[in-house]
Amino acid sequence: MNAPTTSCSLYLISPLEVGGDFPARLERALDAGPVAAFQFRVKDVDQHEAARLAAPLQEICRARDVAFVVNDSVALAKRIKADGVHLGQGDGDPREAREELGREVQIGVTCHASRHLAMEAGDAGADYVAFGAFFPSSTKQSEHKPDLDLLRWWSSLFEIPCVAIGGITPDNAPALIEAGADFLAVSGAVWNGDEVAAVKAFAKLLT
Repeated sequence: MNAPTTSCSLYLISPLEVGGDFPARLERALDAGPVAAFQFRVKDVDQHEAARLAAPLQEICRARDVAFVVNDSVALAKRIKADGVHLGQGDGDPREAREELGREVQIGVTCHASRHLAMEAGDAGADYVAFGAFFPSSTKQSEHKPDLDLLRWWSSLFEIPCVAIGGITPDNAPALIEAGADFLAVSGAVWNGDEVAAVKAFAKLLT
């Protein structure tokens, strides 16, 4: 199959367990092919522990010029001087995040399957919008299921990049790329197996 010519990049999302040998796995994944960004996503840990876990991963990303994005927490993003923050619908207003974090920090917003939420996020100054889940995901349950027309609509009308998320694998990714996704947000397809082989498989589609 010929890879679509549309420009699209890989956006890795961490598993919930990022201690142990995960820093070494992240290094291998980032060295296996081009990755635009890495999202640090942990749950049920306090900010001090989250900052401790983030530190080595942030260094790995910085050394490879990969944007380091914090999930959900503007306070943590500010504390560790992250490159970006990703906000769910309940995680605060992008305008307030911008005031806290400054002009240089990338702000992304989860918009599920909603054109309205995406336009609102764009008006509020989001640097990218995320749509999903496009496919069933073991990483995060979602009742929202956008179709490919949402990506086509967004990419034809707006300059703000869009991220496709949810159960994405090298097998189902080509349709998302063709529909106009600027980034593929991937977690389980990489971390649930051989991260090097998975990143290489995605890289073939994206070059």
